[in-house]
Amino acid sequence: MKNLLVRFVRNESGATAIEYGLIAGLIAVAIITAVGAVGTDIDAAFDKIAASLNIT
Repeated sequence: MKNLLVRFVRNESGATAIEYGLIAGLIAVAIITAVGAVGTDIDAAFDKIAASLNIT
């Protein structure tokens, strides 16, 4: 029983999975932020083009 408890305490695979999850979450937040910023810029560009073509 003591051997089982020692192996459980030394097992780090769960910590590694949590680290990968955190990294994936941070990457997702960065992608969402970048897409939001680029989307706003593209929307402004199309609005400018439409205004120059007098399409409203």
